[in-house]
Amino acid sequence: MTEISNLSDLRAVYDPPNDLAVRKELDHIDKHARDFIARSPFAILSTADADGWPDSSPRGDAPGFAVVVNERCLQLPDRPGNNRLDSFQNLVANPKIALLFLVPDRLETLRVNGTARLLTDAELLKAHAVRGKPARAVVEVTPRSVYFQCGKAIVRSGVWQKEKWPSLEGMATFAQALADQIKGVERPAVDAALEKSYRDRLY
Repeated sequence: MTEISNLSDLRAVYDPPNDLAVRKELDHIDKHARDFIARSPFAILSTADADGWPDSSPRGDAPGFAVVVNERCLQLPDRPGNNRLDSFQNLVANPKIALLFLVPDRLETLRVNGTARLLTDAELLKAHAVRGKPARAVVEVTPRSVYFQCGKAIVRSGVWQKEKWPSLEGMATFAQALADQIKGVERPAVDAALEKSYRDRLY
């Protein structure tokens, strides 16, 4: 098995990036990135702890849930979750962050990389309220690398094409998987807990 272990070996396998791939990277959120974020209902948030161990977490709400304050500031409100706080524990130890924004039926995605801090000012949380419930915290991102990713992965995956989706027949539900994975947990109890959480704890 041949392993790539240094940059020279890596570049021996891959061609240099084309001119557009290099020049498209910005250090701020321009009008096109702002428009894309305003239409996005879903993003993947990636962080790493002090030792560099990575974590990725889904974030989603109505389109525009992430707010571009200005070209150097993006705010992402936090909603109720499982309270593991993997991402936030990482940010406390290591402020580097990466976001991947998606817009349904759009082939391209948007990458925003930079540094972040966690804010809990009462007025700020209230400003990001939904259904009268303030955000639990706000992730404020200072971008240093912003660029659009081409749509090849989306095209290959067919993620927006329902006719290409895999069948769910025979696949365990989330509740069944948890019941199988966690000793002493019964599926009906997990089903009930999930139903209540999805109904009562979205905000």
